[in-house]
Amino acid sequence: MPRTVHVIGAGLAGLAAAVRLAERGVSVIVHEAAGVAGGRCRSYHDPLLDMVIDNGNHLLLSGNHAALSYLETIGSRRGLVGPATAEFAFMDLASGERWTLRINPGRLPWWIFDRSRRVPGTTARDYLSFARLLYASDAKTICVAVKCGGPLYERLARPLWLAALNTEPKEASAVLAGAIIRETLAAGGEACRPLIAGNGLGQVFVEPALRFLGKHKAKVVFGHRLRALGFAHDKVVTLDFGDDKVAIGDDDVILAVPPIVAAGLVPELKTPSQFRAIVNAHFRLEPPAGLAPIIGVVNGTMEWLFTFPDRLSVTISAADRLLDVPRETLAQNLWQEVAAVAGLSTALPRWQIVRERRATFAATPGENAKRPDAKTAWRNLWIAGDWTKTGLPATIEGAIRSGNRAADLVARS
Repeated sequence: MPRTVHVIGAGLAGLAAAVRLAERGVSVIVHEAAGVAGGRCRSYHDPLLDMVIDNGNHLLLSGNHAALSYLETIGSRRGLVGPATAEFAFMDLASGERWTLRINPGRLPWWIFDRSRRVPGTTARDYLSFARLLYASDAKTICVAVKCGGPLYERLARPLWLAALNTEPKEASAVLAGAIIRETLAAGGEACRPLIAGNGLGQVFVEPALRFLGKHKAKVVFGHRLRALGFAHDKVVTLDFGDDKVAIGDDDVILAVPPIVAAGLVPELKTPSQFRAIVNAHFRLEPPAGLAPIIGVVNGTMEWLFTFPDRLSVTISAADRLLDVPRETLAQNLWQEVAAVAGLSTALPRWQIVRERRATFAATPGENAKRPDAKTAWRNLWIAGDWTKTGLPATIEGAIRSGNRAADLVARS
């Protein structure tokens, strides 16, 4: 009888692993504890707004090759929208100044020599300091490796690193920041074009994946929370779902669950144990015509404004300081900033605040060192997730790469 791969968790890492295996004709069963797939990357109907929103705002770049390949496989690549070139609109709320960063195609960064393309108040030499991050040691933080101050830092580097690492640069890993620079700015504009799921994360990343799995005879079981793994000698032998205990014989297991859950299931598994919050705010209204799809905001509480057909959404990274702020106060304060950026009335529209307390692992040097490889001590058990050793921070690209790697290791076993 052909072996089956049991994928535990239907977040993006689990879905990516399942899709990759199913595409190769492998028998796959996905076990998801919740009633829906997607994990942190999902859409849902919000009763307060009476509309479908995403639980968070996720930005991709045209250089995210694993994510784009995944979308090509499941047939939803066209669901990503964004400008035709690598350009990012910004506004400084303190000064009212606006500018657009325009990165040229190709690896030779001639855009840094053009004042109309680079950040106001910066020189071409300023950008060369980013190169230090490409060779930083594992123990260094960003602000030890490079200068954290001045117009380039305040108006580009800090928003970029904060969004990518979800950790303040003064404590964030220089190695992970270097990985972002290597795959974005250092790769040229062709890798930096911003992309968002215009009709929602669910319609682009999740629902097409479930349809793909169905067409390839993969099984997805919801409400199936794994309670324990049974081990014997050098392998997993049982999956304990509480009322349902499955003996897996020669089957394989990919564990694609949050780090806290994984640590409770796998003996002596080292995982990140510190986390950072993300706060998102959604405002229901028709956005003004011509508003950029993504706007970086400097000197405000919010950091990025996302424009969707029926709403404006805000993202704030490393947002632990906002977890206890009253919802109404936070919504009102954020809307004043949104109104200033978008040129709208300060009257608060219908709103929703979504706080993710443990959104990602803290991307510090110490926590980065705790990330495990996909391989484990058990010959039929692999780990996947954006918190594993992907070489990237906790991003969609990292999650999908981790699922791909786990699937590839299973295929070679």
